[in-house]
Order: sequence, then C-alpha cells, then structure tokens
Amino acid sequence: MPGKTQESETTTSKLRAILLVDGTRSALVERAAHLRSIIERHVQVAASVDDFSQPLPEVQADLVVVFGGDGSILRAARLMGYQQLPVLGVNLGRLGFLADIQPADLDDILPQVVAGEYRIVRHLMFECSVSRGGREQSRTLGLNEAVVLAGPPFSMIEVQLYVDALLATTYSCDGLIVSTPVGSTAYNLAAGGPIMQKSLQTFVVSPICPHTLTNRPVVDGADHVYELAVPKPNDGTSLLVDGKLICQVSPEDRIRIERSSAEFQLIEVRGRGYYRTLREKLGWGGRLKLNELQ
Repeated sequence: MPGKTQESETTTSKLRAILLVDGTRSALVERAAHLRSIIERHVQVAASVDDFSQPLPEVQADLVVVFGGDGSILRAARLMGYQQLPVLGVNLGRLGFLADIQPADLDDILPQVVAGEYRIVRHLMFECSVSRGGREQSRTLGLNEAVVLAGPPFSMIEVQLYVDALLATTYSCDGLIVSTPVGSTAYNLAAGGPIMQKSLQTFVVSPICPHTLTNRPVVDGADHVYELAVPKPNDGTSLLVDGKLICQVSPEDRIRIERSSAEFQLIEVRGRGYYRTLREKLGWGGRLKLNELQ
C-alpha cells in the first residue's frame, strides 16, 4: 500500500473504506497488502494511506480500516481529528484490545458490516491544553490518557489536582494519569487503576506510586474540567498524551483536561462485545487452563 492513493470512482453501491497502515513498518505494510484483496471482495477502497503524519485524503468514505495494533488505532484517531469516521481495527500487533479483528476473521466479519449487522460504539475523547502565564501553549486531542511523569532526576513530585477550578488534592507521586474508559485498560491498568466499560462518560485519575496509601484512583464524570499543576517539577518532568511527548512541565504551567466534541467511533460486530475482549485479551476472570498446570 505505497503512498496515498485515491481510487477511481465506480458505480458500485459497496461501502467505501479508507485503509490505514503505518508505512514505516515494512512487515505491517506487507501483511496489509496481502489482506487488501479480502477487503476489496466486500467494500470499495476509497483511498489508501501509509503516512500518519499527513492529513487524510478528502474522499467520501463510510469507514476506516486500520491495520496494526492499538498504537495504530490511537494514531488513526489523532489523524482523523474532529472528523471521526467509524473504525474497524484489524489486529496485526500483539494485544489488540482496540484492534480486535483477527485477519482470519475478515471474510466472516466484513459481510456483517456490509449488511449493517453491527453497532457503532462512541467513545469519549478529550482535549489536553497547556497554558503558561494565562496563554495557551498547546492543545492536543487524545483518546487514551494524559500523563504527567516525574522524570529525571526521578524524585517524587507534587501534582495538584483541580476539579472545576477547585483544589481537590495534592498527590506526592511519581506521576499522575487522567484516563478515559478506553485508556483504562492501558497505562491506568498497569498503575493499578480500575477497568471502566468503554462507552462510559467518565475520567479516572490514577496516581503512579503515590507516597500516601490513602491516595487511590478516583472515577468522576466527563462533564468536569480537570487541571493539573506541578509547583516544583523535576528537570525532566513531562506531559504525554496517548504516549506522545507534548512538553516539559514548568512551575507556571496549567494542564487542562476536558471532554472533546470529537468522539471515537469503533465498529463492534455481533458476538464480539466488551467482556469477550476483556476475557480473551486480558485473561480477565483469572481461571487457569489445564495446560497451564502441566
């Protein structure tokens, strides 16, 4: 799938899809090219994109097929910006929590999509802005989480949390995560935060290695505005959104996290619901298989 190409118009009534793959990863490109013939049996390819640094082509499309893992899904969501299209994620990575469709299942799943036998689950996205001296320095659209990390020299920092402009608490910690439900199974989960059903309209605030045992993750509504401040950051204290470095944090910075008007849209087909994904991808439930005891 080299470069970005717009397909010729046809008279077909098939659904129109934009195909996305990370062109810097040759193994992904090769596998996506092999799967393209399966895609074309069921839908019309409106465009192919292998450069996530460029805007999407201005073509009529009904959905986006993303080849890769969850990282590719996050980059696709960022690429679409405020013009989100329904996404079908084909897992060519490892875990594939968002990119849930296995390549071997495409011939079974695509006819369901074409027949309208699916639902679109809309997921919360957020805006993360950084202001310094009352002036906005940056604004980033996110799907998973915003994270403040202590960084070098790796001593604990104090992070102030404001909710709707009121000071809620101050965390002594190695960092702080503000996560959406989609991101709750990512960094938030690794830091001991709760799993949230992906369609919920909530944020979870999870401290990383808090100094005080009473500091626990807090879940609150997405209609609130969350602000973070670090009065005495380390030299390497940083802000990341969906794993992307946004800036080094200074004492004057105010980091603001709030609901976005954009919503990530994930296609969910029959029999592949949220709890099946938890069970199969995360081993949720904890039951050991017999072969694991042998």
